[in-house]
Amino acid sequence: MTGALIVEADGGSRGNPGTAAGGAVVIDPATGAVLTEVGVYVGIATNNVAEYNGMIAGIRAALDRDPTAIHVRMDSKLVVEQMTGRWKIKHPDMQTLARRARELTAGRTVTFEWVPRSDNRLADAAANEAMDARASFRRDLDGGVAAPAPEAVGGDFLL
Repeated sequence: MTGALIVEADGGSRGNPGTAAGGAVVIDPATGAVLTEVGVYVGIATNNVAEYNGMIAGIRAALDRDPTAIHVRMDSKLVVEQMTGRWKIKHPDMQTLARRARELTAGRTVTFEWVPRSDNRLADAAANEAMDARASFRRDLDGGVAAPAPEAVGGDFLL
């Protein structure tokens, strides 16, 4: 079991909807080292769908390391407020994505924090890399857990 980990996640779309991807990094808070970079190509989707996909991919990558807790940092106020339960989720597609994220984190200690965009550059870069390549990727930078590139969550719920 690993100690607590930080997941910084982001998503974007070029057009809304448009070409979209999410990105995340998993960070060791004790050293500040980036352990994993992940990008998930979503296809044609909204920015919010991409944000959720980045968060889910980052949480999955962190869970592969069996942490004691995960602290998620995002510049999407919408996703942070929805995941903490402070804001209602009215859109059916967002309800589906939030439910998938909650299923992933059930029974685990996971906290969420909104951060300014300037504090989320690494996750933004991962999302842009996946958008540019139109492909998902995963890099475990510490020689740790080897896992396949993530797949987009949402199926028919991309728009």
